[in-house]
Amino acid sequence: MDKGMSRRMRGNLLLLLTAAIWGFAFVAQKAGGKELGPLTFNGVRSFLGGGLLLVLLPLLDRLGLAQSPATRQEKKTLWLGGLLCGLALFLATNLQQLGVLTTTTGKAGFITSLYIVLVPVFGLIIRRKTTLFHWLGVALAVVGLYLLCMQGSAGIGQGDLLVMACAPMLALQILLVDRFAPRVDGVRLSCIQFFTVGVLNLPLMFCFETPSLTAMTACWDSVLYAGLISSGVAYTLQIVAQKETHPTTASVLMSLESVFAVLSGMLFLGDRMTPRESAGCLVMFGAVLLAQLPQKKGR
Repeated sequence: MDKGMSRRMRGNLLLLLTAAIWGFAFVAQKAGGKELGPLTFNGVRSFLGGGLLLVLLPLLDRLGLAQSPATRQEKKTLWLGGLLCGLALFLATNLQQLGVLTTTTGKAGFITSLYIVLVPVFGLIIRRKTTLFHWLGVALAVVGLYLLCMQGSAGIGQGDLLVMACAPMLALQILLVDRFAPRVDGVRLSCIQFFTVGVLNLPLMFCFETPSLTAMTACWDSVLYAGLISSGVAYTLQIVAQKETHPTTASVLMSLESVFAVLSGMLFLGDRMTPRESAGCLVMFGAVLLAQLPQKKGR
């Protein structure tokens, strides 16, 4: 196996692990968000994720897994990328967290996966060609969302709408990572991203919620999983792995987050999906795969 193939295999495995961590995080988000409040939960998990990376940076530097920027331009690029990724993630995670509280983990996971379809659409803004398969994927995703989210006369639930609004922000975050990750150290980029989310959440936490140490202690396991594992570890794995994996493969692997979300809801929360919702999940997953079919040569 040549070095290039070995790097791609490592990237694929890291992204598969990332998808599993994110999928099972929906359970922690639901439990922790109810106890702490969505804004406080997101703020705390972001500071925990950023703090973990900050503590590990010296060790990662010595092991060659991270590297300090060498020039002023590299530092400028690093901070710009971290702040922009953080802003996109701030909007995405708060919308998702608010939505998760009033919908099932399985539905939240599958609706969130719409960002995979939106990535090539947003790519048009930066003049990235979009194939017929991408557009067919978008159309199929609309059908899947209808089956998944429509609740008879009640229509789409508030939680579903909030998670839908999260998807474009996640698509933007993916594109920003694609742009900045090859040019800067991935661990530092992730660290700045998380502290940006935490700082932006601070005033909102104290304005709209009442942060409590007692509440935090009551859901310590959810906070630690979401902060250290889902944020600190998984988002860093995403940034590192995207440097080594073909974008098409990366998108398909990350979309498996939705499958793990359904499994986690069924295993830990007793969620059950109706046949209509199950059909919507299958159509959504098919849309994600269709949208990521490789383009013809000569792109």
